Amino acid sequence: RIQAESGRPQADVWLGAPSDNHVIAKKDGLTVPYKGPAFEALGAEFKYSEGYWRGFYMNPLCFGVNTVALQKAGAKVPTSWADLLKPEYRNLIQMPTPQASGTATTMVYSLIEIMGEDEAFSYMAKLNANIQTYTSSGTGPSKGVNVGDAAIGIQFSPAFFQMKANGQPIEIVFPSEGFGFEFPAASILKGAKNYEAAKIFMEWLVSKKGQDVLKSTGTYFYPVIDDAEIDPVMPAFSTLNVVGVDLSYYSSRKAELVERWVSEVLSAKK
Repeated sequence: RIQAESGRPQADVWLGAPSDNHVIAKKDGLTVPYKGPAFEALGAEFKYSEGYWRGFYMNPLCFGVNTVALQKAGAKVPTSWADLLKPEYRNLIQMPTPQASGTATTMVYSLIEIMGEDEAFSYMAKLNANIQTYTSSGTGPSKGVNVGDAAIGIQFSPAFFQMKANGQPIEIVFPSEGFGFEFPAASILKGAKNYEAAKIFMEWLVSKKGQDVLKSTGTYFYPVIDDAEIDPVMPAFSTLNVVGVDLSYYSSRKAELVERWVSEVLSAKK
């Protein structure tokens, strides 16, 4: 829609979507830069240096484990990516497909950073044997885990944090080798009719007042500034073994890597 409305946007700010989409929008000339004091205070990893976009929350990848379903299957809670290859997890795992989900492409990029590209694809081909379902939605696995259709779901953490906070039998595992995270972004659209108001909103979005809204509205998202509040069910982000990725590099290779995933992983023997 943003491309279709190029030059005459019906909105002023594009709020949300993975940061690599905002990288593409910048390249296509669909957005305009704006910095401001709050932008300047953000960590370099959460913004485009020229001011075209800024991340406004974070979600790490994790395993959400339904402990009741896992116990019924006679399996132990996994603690690592390597654990997921064990035969005891056969047909117990759901994850999204990179063909349709940014969550899944983040996983692909993360595993490449952790293992190297060829080893990552070899790993995912082996993991395929234990995958019950590849969901089209990035949050699909948590739905399966929630009702016990799957014992383990791989996706971003918010739905699992919410389930745990609600007292459901969920254990959240951050794999020991490391894991990626998303930070959806916001950009001001080129031709925005309310540009001055858009600048004010962009500043509020990454201010403490704006970031505290993430907790008060029950999102279970991590803030991008250190002094904002998080829910007690969430460990401090600084304690997590997160792996960063070069968004410009991976966004330029997205189609190629997804095609390789289909060829080498989806077609691997079960």
